[in-house]
This record gives sequence, structure tokens and C-alpha cells, in this order.
Amino acid sequence: MIALVRYQFTVLLLSQRYLAPLLLFLGLVAVLTSSDTGPLAATYASVAGATLLCSVWLTMALVGLDDPAHRSIVVVSAGSHLRVLLGTVGAAAVWCLLLTAAGLVLPLIFGSHAPGVADLVLGVEAQLTCAFAGMAIGLVCSRLVFRRQGHALVLALVLLLAVLLGKGLSPVNIMLTDLHGTSDSVEALMPTGVSLAAAAGLLATGVAVTQAITLRKG
Repeated sequence: MIALVRYQFTVLLLSQRYLAPLLLFLGLVAVLTSSDTGPLAATYASVAGATLLCSVWLTMALVGLDDPAHRSIVVVSAGSHLRVLLGTVGAAAVWCLLLTAAGLVLPLIFGSHAPGVADLVLGVEAQLTCAFAGMAIGLVCSRLVFRRQGHALVLALVLLLAVLLGKGLSPVNIMLTDLHGTSDSVEALMPTGVSLAAAAGLLATGVAVTQAITLRKG
């Protein structure tokens, strides 16, 4: 599995398809956190929103790297479709962890904050919640599920709006609403942890749905 993750990570790195979502992430963080002096809970909520968008993009880019013939070769070498899919998820998670690290540090550079341990833990929880939800959306809107990428992009946009704006319907919306309404990071740790667990469940569902559709098509 580690070899698959390394392979997927390296292929995306060499393809340079990570550049657009990475630059978008850096630009959004710079705009959203520049000269910010407010509570870090709200700041990291804004950064998490950027992570959501970019994790969808990165996951779709990862899945779309290989054409069907080349992917079939990778599947045969790996032993199963599921192993390849999990390798893709693992590679996307590594990229999202890199975004999370940047998202923790950049607001401290662009703004004026005195972070505590609770602030940093909350930032990690918030960004991973959005990363997991974004990866789930990216999987179900990927080339494995949709042959026509125009349809996939429309669905991705709809799902993004749903998880962001659906009041109380998604862990992302619940978490972002809570974080924008609090200034106490310690108090927000537990509810955000619950949202993170729910987002992990969404990712597991996304993997299961994608795997089922992939096998049915195959």
C-alpha cells in the first residue's frame, strides 16, 4: 500500500496538476487571513473552507491521471481495484496533510496571532474535516464514476454548495458555523472532533460508492 501511495503521489507531482489547486489554496489563505487579528478559531474555519475546495480538485486530478488502459495495468500489478483506490485516497490524504501544515502556519505569518496548543489542534481538526469531505466529493465526481467530466464538475459544484450551505446537514457546515461563532478554541475542540469523525464517515462512504460503481462498470 505504501508503494501505491508513493506511486500516486509521485505521478501527480511529476504531472504538475497539483499546481493549480495549490496556488488557489495559497491565494485564498492569503486573501482570507491577511492582516487578520481575530480569534484563530474563525481564521482556521476560513482556511478549512479553502482546504475543502482544493481537496476536491486534488482528488479528482489524482483519479484522472491514468487512462483506463494504464489504470488496468496498475490494478493487475496491485492485485485489486480496491487497493488502487485506497492508494489514491492515501496519496490525496498526503497532499491534504501538506495543505494542512501550510494552513496552520500561513495565517500566523499573514496575520497577528499568539497561538496556543488548542488553537493549533483545532486548526488541524477543522482542515482535516474539510479535507475528508472534499476527498469524498472528489471520488464520487471522478472519472471512475463519470465518463463525462462536464457532468462530474456540475455535481461537484452542487455537492460543494450542499456541504457548505446546507444548514445542519453536513459536518462541514456545522463545524464552520460553530467556529465562526466562538472565540474559545478549547471549547470548540470536542464538537470539531465529532465533525471530523463524521467527515471520515463521509470519506468511507465515498470510497464504498466509488468502488461499487467501478466494479459494476468493470
